[in-house]
Amino acid sequence: MDIDKLFKLPKLPSGGNKRKLPDNPTPDILKKLKVESIPPSKGISTSNSGSNLGNKTPSRQPTIEEVGDEDVDADFAPGGDADYFAEEDNEGRFFGGGLTSEQKEILNIFENAVDDEEQDISITQIRKSLLSFERAVNKNQDHRSKYPDDPSKFIDSEADLDSAIKALLSLSQSPSLAYPELVRSGAVSLLVGLLTHENMDIVIDVVELIYELTDEDAQVEYEDEDYEKSEEALSVLVEGLLENQTLELLVDNLTRLNETEEADRQGVFHVLGIFENIVGFNPNLSSSLVSKTNILNWLVNRVQSKVHDENRGYAAELLSIFLQDKIENKLQFGRNNGVEVLLKVLSQYRRRDPVDAEETEFMENLFDSLCSALSESPIKMLFLEAEGTDLMVLMMKEKMQARSRSMKVLDYAMSGPTGPDVCESFVNSLGLKTLFTAFMGNTSKRQRNLVDVPATEDVGHMLGIISSLLSNLPSDSTSRVRVMAKFVEGGYEKIEKLIEIRDVARKRLTTTDTDLEKERQVRSSEGKEGLSSEVEDGFYIRRLDSGLFTFQTVDYILAWLIVEDDGIQSHASRMLARGNQSLHDIVQTLRQYHEHVDDIEDDLSEEGGATLSRKDILQGLISALDGIQ
Repeated sequence: MDIDKLFKLPKLPSGGNKRKLPDNPTPDILKKLKVESIPPSKGISTSNSGSNLGNKTPSRQPTIEEVGDEDVDADFAPGGDADYFAEEDNEGRFFGGGLTSEQKEILNIFENAVDDEEQDISITQIRKSLLSFERAVNKNQDHRSKYPDDPSKFIDSEADLDSAIKALLSLSQSPSLAYPELVRSGAVSLLVGLLTHENMDIVIDVVELIYELTDEDAQVEYEDEDYEKSEEALSVLVEGLLENQTLELLVDNLTRLNETEEADRQGVFHVLGIFENIVGFNPNLSSSLVSKTNILNWLVNRVQSKVHDENRGYAAELLSIFLQDKIENKLQFGRNNGVEVLLKVLSQYRRRDPVDAEETEFMENLFDSLCSALSESPIKMLFLEAEGTDLMVLMMKEKMQARSRSMKVLDYAMSGPTGPDVCESFVNSLGLKTLFTAFMGNTSKRQRNLVDVPATEDVGHMLGIISSLLSNLPSDSTSRVRVMAKFVEGGYEKIEKLIEIRDVARKRLTTTDTDLEKERQVRSSEGKEGLSSEVEDGFYIRRLDSGLFTFQTVDYILAWLIVEDDGIQSHASRMLARGNQSLHDIVQTLRQYHEHVDDIEDDLSEEGGATLSRKDILQGLISALDGIQ
């Protein structure tokens, strides 16, 4: 019989960490597998000649008998499988595997071998691995100190150290058991000490190990493990790493790694991955990382690379994470000349789009980083000095992917009481023409029914820019007069556009309010008296996402325009009446807006005088509209 045909078995299903076996196993592979638990059956005989692998009872090795074709009954099941028809249902449909007894036994051998690999590692195995690692470290250090000028004397110990480090990768399979032992045994200190090793291959091994140990996937254990224990174990490990100045050493190694080499490039990727893992586990550590290391400066320099690759994109992503909500990180970013660098890098997308999805993500992360930093007044001043307003206006003119992002940046830069200088610069850069051209869009599109069209992100940012212009430009300034003139020209067409956007948002909000009312009735029928403040806040956020924010912003803009210009007041009143709306409805919107806006005094203006908060402005507009009605 052809033994190759006998062993043509279907592939076994393999899990994420399961060993993969070849499609056609050879007899040599089979001889290495234990079959103690398999009873003898037709075609398989046992012998005591095999190794017992430490057991008192010798293991039995499977051997295959030659079975002639004439021994198989033609009326019996194909392949001589006695169970061939046992798996038919009442309708005669076949669900069996069609395997012979010998092949089924072989599959059982494979499954038992795979199951052995899936067992959790024990504390004894963990301690044995850590002890081997400690011995390898000491041996290598001893040989290097004795023969510093003769690599041939310590190269073997270096190879053993490499293997010992790689063997620790299995610890990520059982964090709750392995991580506390890793810290208690002092192995973390030894591991971190290797980050200063002369051999960069050893350093890269350590970096990869720390990356795997801190990866979020390492927290997902087997079903009988407690996830909270896994998180606690990771916390213990992170604290151990921090106590040994791991972050500082990792940043130092970024300058040692040569990214022209593939191994070093992977090393840089894993270093950045460690920072993301640690900050993801504890966001507060981003401030410590930025203040104690030179990582921010490295990231700013790395994104300037002319050649785009994976690590450049990762650096941009990490930069956006660091600048999300930590004020000190944003200020440090400004001190490291980060604003000018980002503007320089982003300028390349003024006339061209990113070449692929990865570069698109890179561009968006840089825009997000800039937007996050612009929440601080010093960054806005740096943005002005670097002529960021002019660049964003130029990007708005081009029909590229960066157009939408430039609107977002301007929205962030011009908002708040610290934005008057940026607003003035925007008007002087001829941004009004570009803004309102984009705001009005294609005339033919305006004739379509907009009822079911949700407000786009671009519209939201354009409304934010207009809102900031009206809030921050002095009433007697030339720039404000130019803004008001834009709403008067063209037969008040921009007022009509605002009311169109308002109607769309109002209809979306009405639908959401209907759904929320049904939820309130359900809660009432269940005997729940009233809604908690948390539930009410949740409902309000849903309303904001469903059109209320746009609705409030439009009414805020209309209130300013109506108060300042009688012609706009008359035209807006007529347009509102067509939808059974009036100035009274705008006042109601502003009152609700006033109730939910934060009552916090804003920063001081550049001149040092106190500025009105948004809450104060809303109260003034409400009073003015009450006087007009």
